[in-house]
Amino acid sequence: MREKIDTRAIGLDVGLSFTKWLTGAENLHYGLWDGLEVTAGNLRTAQDAYTTKLFKLLPKGKLRILDIGGGAGETARKLLELGHSVDIVVPSAFLAERCRANAPAAEVHECMFEDLQVTQKFDLCLFSESFQYIPADIALSKAAGYLDKGGEIIISDCFRSKGFKRHAVGSTVGGGHHIGAFRKVLAAMPVKTLFEEDITASVAPSIDLEQGFFNVVGHAVTRIDDELGKKKRKTRWFLHRALATVMSKRKRYRLNQRLNEKTRTAAHFSENNVYLMIKLRPE
Repeated sequence: MREKIDTRAIGLDVGLSFTKWLTGAENLHYGLWDGLEVTAGNLRTAQDAYTTKLFKLLPKGKLRILDIGGGAGETARKLLELGHSVDIVVPSAFLAERCRANAPAAEVHECMFEDLQVTQKFDLCLFSESFQYIPADIALSKAAGYLDKGGEIIISDCFRSKGFKRHAVGSTVGGGHHIGAFRKVLAAMPVKTLFEEDITASVAPSIDLEQGFFNVVGHAVTRIDDELGKKKRKTRWFLHRALATVMSKRKRYRLNQRLNEKTRTAAHFSENNVYLMIKLRPE
């Protein structure tokens, strides 16, 4: 049996390499764009503003933190620099490797959060753009089980809004649990909401920046395709045929949408999503 190409790992590798080249850090999260021009040159500033706002929710004192879905370890590195102890949970071997490189003092658990088994208790469970990938009831109940007395849970993530509309063929920008379903899960659990803020408008411009980058790539691909159509028709036919062989019509539509259209915008994001920073304490 042929091994399946790990496109997700390739995408993460390329994405992190590009972000590191552009900003000097391997951040995977949105930025806060209040007062900033939406340009690639301001991406690092916007992402740093996001982290600063997130860290204002941390309880006082030196904390034992479980960073769930810790990305490439950049957030953990900053938490360690503040004197906290950090355990990171990531399901990807590639991301686990980056976490060990960026936050060598952290304990890295290479597994899905649902499969995590540790006896240690924590003062804080942090879901920074990772909550959406775990069933909400499991995420909350399991996190609560890992907390020491008085411990807290911080969620900073995207949720599908009440106005969310699924595209029949293309993709709808954003993601996450439907906000109504999340509210029901939250209401059924013995937790107290200590803080909640809607920062959708502040993070939404990240989508415009991302789309602008993909449009630049799309322009380059279109120019090459046009030249092949004029001077290398057989080569162009073969490439189009090969693409149709390895990608379904739906995937080709989505690829074209991502590279050549402008349907993924801050306004579209805001219509279909709500981005929240929430702090909870189990009772």
